[in-house]
Amino acid sequence: QLQLVESGGGVVQPGGSLSLSCAASGSLALEYYIIAWFRQAPGKEREGVSCITQRAFTIRYADSVKGRFTISRDDAENMVYLHMDSLKPEDTGVYYCAAELSPVCSQEQEDFKNWGQGTQVTVSA
Repeated sequence: QLQLVESGGGVVQPGGSLSLSCAASGSLALEYYIIAWFRQAPGKEREGVSCITQRAFTIRYADSVKGRFTISRDDAENMVYLHMDSLKPEDTGVYYCAAELSPVCSQEQEDFKNWGQGTQVTVSA
């Protein structure tokens, strides 16, 4: 079991940037897990934003954030990050990090058993 705590959310104007962090703790080191970021907008289903495998061998992004968001991991610090640039109002939502012991980069929520509590991102003028 891995405990995940997100931070860094807030209110930002369209075109702005924001960096989210996810701190991991548990009996097994973060380096063994794949990590993904998800988001859930009001009234919508949770969607995958990005995933990163162990040692960052594979990184994937949803088409809606490609070129604007960057996922990264620091296994030594048990941290995962999501840097978001050129934010749009449609990026508004609760952002979650998730982790799983799997070799496959996934952006499907049913593939993950370890979740954080989420952090709110609001993009508004």
